Amino acid sequence: MSMYRFITLEGGEGAGKSTCLAFIEQYFSERNFPLLLTREPGGTPLAEEIRTLLLSRREEAVAPDAELLLIFAARAQHLAGKIRPALARGEWVLCDRFTDATYAYQGGGRGHPLAKIAELERLVQGDIRPALTLLLDLPVAQGMARAEARSEKDRFEVEQQEFFERVRQGYRERAEAEPQRFRVIDASQALPDVQASIRRVLDAWMEGRA
Repeated sequence: MSMYRFITLEGGEGAGKSTCLAFIEQYFSERNFPLLLTREPGGTPLAEEIRTLLLSRREEAVAPDAELLLIFAARAQHLAGKIRPALARGEWVLCDRFTDATYAYQGGGRGHPLAKIAELERLVQGDIRPALTLLLDLPVAQGMARAEARSEKDRFEVEQQEFFERVRQGYRERAEAEPQRFRVIDASQALPDVQASIRRVLDAWMEGRA
């Protein structure tokens, strides 16, 4: 199983992940590389049902531990049903968010002990880790202004700016701790510049594995 083909895209609200995912998908298509595009939470029918549970706004307060365990339950199903089989077939996998999002949102945002997240990571993922993570980084106020255009906000998107500042800091700490895996992209740039930055990162990554 070639984990060097496992790439994740991370970023906070309004970072432009959807547009960049489509750009990366086209990058692989141009090279005729088999690519599985997937997302978290989600990726399989059961995991998508868990995603709906996680994102739906409700009167009942969601216990922080329940939120964290639901995320890893969805991840366990996603890994078993989609990610591991694709890597075993020799495909590339591009995932819209993965465990770094859990460290950022549940660790940084919610204040969960990082050691607890790391324990669940080991339990659920075993040896599976992304080989390359692209982090779309931009000031929180700018990202929230972009996200305001969305029609209806989910349970996470209604959080206050302070929450997203902690999320951004959580992401940046992850990137600083693992510079060999992370490539930080300035997502405050104009879209063509963001995409050019992504292309440079992917070109260098592919060349290093040729």
